[in-house]
Parts: sequence; C-alpha cells; structure tokens
Amino acid sequence: MARVCPLFSGSTGNSYYIGSRSAGVLIDAGRSARQIEGMLKLCAIDPLAVHGIFVTHEHTDHVSGLRVFAKKYGVPVFCTPGTLGALGTSTAEIEVRPLPQELELGGMEITHFPTSHDCVEPVGYRVRTADGRVIALATDTGVLTEDVKTGLLGADLVILESNHDVDMLRFGPYPYPLKQRVLSDRGHLSNAACAAFLPELLKSGTRRFVLAHLSRQNNTPDLALQTAQSALVQAGAVPEVDFLLQAAPVENRTGASILL
Repeated sequence: MARVCPLFSGSTGNSYYIGSRSAGVLIDAGRSARQIEGMLKLCAIDPLAVHGIFVTHEHTDHVSGLRVFAKKYGVPVFCTPGTLGALGTSTAEIEVRPLPQELELGGMEITHFPTSHDCVEPVGYRVRTADGRVIALATDTGVLTEDVKTGLLGADLVILESNHDVDMLRFGPYPYPLKQRVLSDRGHLSNAACAAFLPELLKSGTRRFVLAHLSRQNNTPDLALQTAQSALVQAGAVPEVDFLLQAAPVENRTGASILL
C-alpha cells in the first residue's frame, strides 16, 4: 500500500517520504540526518527503506541533512544540474546522479517539472508508486506556471504550498524587501493562490490535498485550511466525501502516514 509521510514542513526544514514501508524515496532532506532518521522510525519506516533522495532546490531548509544521511545509508541523490552546482562542496563523498526526465527507483516511476523560486533550477516531483497511485509535490513556488499545473493535475494526492496569508504578510514584521521577495513570482505561493487551483485539481481526479510549507509568521494552519476548504466547497465539493484536506505539520510528532 502506498503511503506518504510528511516528516517536516516549513522554513525550519522540509522532507517527505513517499513509497511503501519496504521501499520509498525522500523528497528533500531539510533537517539533520538524526532528525530525519528519528521521524522515519516514528512513522514506522526503516531508514534503509529509502532508495533515493530527490532534491527540489538548494536552499538550506531542503538540504541541511542531505550529505550526512546520504553518506550514512549509501543513498543516491538526484537533482538538476543547476541545483548540483549550487550545492557545491556539500555533495562531497556522496553519490549524486543526473536527474533524467523519468526514472524508475524502488518500483516507482518518478518525473519532475520546473517550479518558480529564487534559486538556480528548482523542480517539483510526480511519483507513481508500485501500486499505481500518483503523488505530486510542488513547494517553494511563487506562481503556478503551466508546467507546475501539468505536473500536479490528475494525481491522487497533491502536496502543494500554501505559504502565507497576503494580508498577514503585508502588515506583518518582515522587512519590506523580504515581503517583496515572498510575494514575487519567484517567492512563495499564498493561501489564496493555492486555494484557487484546488477545484481544478479536484476536477482532474485529485481527492487528497496536503497544504505545505506554511509560514509560522504569516499564516496559521486554520487559516490555510479554511481558505482551501472554502474554495473547494464553493466549487460544489463536500468535505470528507469528495475530498480530504490537511496541513502538513512542522514536525510529524504523531508519526502519522497518509495511506492511499
């Protein structure tokens, strides 16, 4: 049975396990290797089940545990050429493989698509598990380009950024340049922008939604969930019947997994 384990989400670190109990992959490794190990075990996943780490981009909250975890478990790392160049010496002593448009690993098919963020060559991922379920992920994207939408549409479960409430950000404590960065097309996706796309995803067959990378300063889980659910309900969908919606925790301290 396919499962998704949101291990960490947000500015303090991001990492997701996708696969089965016996074989899967990590999308990002943005906490220490020890923290990732501990969270995997809490989710009843042996770290040895990780067959590869797929990096979305080079920012620290997505790669801080990458080298140590990959070296300890002999796990290959996959990323775009631009991300590899930006990572520099942090990939020393680990195996980094080219990221083809499509590859098979651990019985799963994995493809990627470009996102829009202020880094070198960021991507999102689409994973087809061994039992045919499709999980797609796009975080750290300032806008939903046609490439991003195509990468997400039709997935059984979508993990999508819902970073900030625009008013909270505009009137919050961030300095003006940082506010402009977050609001830009290469920044982070707002609650409203995320929510506006959910009905289209629902129409394409998506039934599970995970809101990701919520800002601690400029958002709350309740606000993100309310905004998303409102958009789906206005489109005629019934919660818990037509769709299931949740926010990824900053730390998955309960060890909860999403089973598909």
